[in-house]
Amino acid sequence: MFRPPFLKAAAAVLLSLVLAQSASAQDSGSVVMELNGLTDAQNDSCALTVVTTNRLAQGLQRAAWQVAIFDADGRVKALPVLDFGALLAGKTRVISFVIPGGTCTSLGRVVVNDVVECTADDGSDLRDQCLSNLATQNRSSIEFGI
Repeated sequence: MFRPPFLKAAAAVLLSLVLAQSASAQDSGSVVMELNGLTDAQNDSCALTVVTTNRLAQGLQRAAWQVAIFDADGRVKALPVLDFGALLAGKTRVISFVIPGGTCTSLGRVVVNDVVECTADDGSDLRDQCLSNLATQNRSSIEFGI
């Protein structure tokens, strides 16, 4: 079957536009939370370094998520709240959260469990948006996600 060469080129251009639009949509209107690393801390604990970027259209007065920390055997170890405070629109914050009760090798995974607070600068409640539009990334040695 003969296909004119321009059809192949047109299909490639169309595919690249669709992919670019999809990536753009993923980048806007979301909050991105990345588990960037784990470091053993004092007193038999583990420090989680978490990078969060507010890609929503508005700033947040306070953004806080509850996470479930699982041990290496899959049992829930803790349910701490990661409180990032205020996050301007487009702002990235890096915060270290210390998890007591064992070194980092005792951890198996971290799951974002719920939104504790996500309040816009105008005072509106954005908890639903901050959970449904949450994207996770992982650069650590353990599992991390929603």
